Amino acid sequence: MKQLKILILEGNEAFAEELRTRLGEAEGCAVCGVTADGEEGLGLMERCQPTVVVMSLFLKNLDGFTVLERARAAGVKAEFVVMGNFADDKIINRAIALGAKYYLMKPVSAAVVAERVGQLAEGAPVREERRRAGSLDERISNIFISIGIPPHIKGYNYLREGIKMAVEDPHIINNVTKGLYPKIGEKFETTASKVERAIRHAIEVAWNRGRIEAVNAIFGARVYIGTEKPTNSEFIALVADKLILENMA
Repeated sequence: MKQLKILILEGNEAFAEELRTRLGEAEGCAVCGVTADGEEGLGLMERCQPTVVVMSLFLKNLDGFTVLERARAAGVKAEFVVMGNFADDKIINRAIALGAKYYLMKPVSAAVVAERVGQLAEGAPVREERRRAGSLDERISNIFISIGIPPHIKGYNYLREGIKMAVEDPHIINNVTKGLYPKIGEKFETTASKVERAIRHAIEVAWNRGRIEAVNAIFGARVYIGTEKPTNSEFIALVADKLILENMA
């Protein structure tokens, strides 16, 4: 196995540290940098000339797709192992088209990432890997994590329940005020108006965190720009439609 210099671009600090330890201990490997910032990652590529870049699609300042595009335009010679939360063909195919040698579905262990990095060094055949779709709750939670809706706020659970209802009965989205909110309120023993406010707050939290690129990456299109944000019903419908289409694929 040839000597590898590895750059890690990962937004989750705990997982980034786990990757640093695992890859740093692997024979023939040396970690030359770790960052959660896409823009900083491009600078590190120029400075340390890594052999392999292990990166998440969801990063600060520049999302993973932009990093891949700019790295390719700059003539970066590194091999890319890309990690993402979704098994959406558009997202996977875009990552591969931009130069990803492996696409690994999260959650993925540091051991698996290290194994794929080692296979790149050995010239093993490249392939895309997908974890089987989890439960509906798990898939919704992955979306929330990616766009920055924290699980400790009330709107998180209300929003998740609303999306599940919309997946089971898409027509309910046409009657959120008298149908969806009261049903959620009944389940959580609260009022429809409090449900509406909590869901609106959850969406605002995500948008205030500036994860617009993450949102657009999830839906496979430039759905929102700048400070533009969806209404409660628009967001629920978008996520529900995505999950329904994934089940049909």
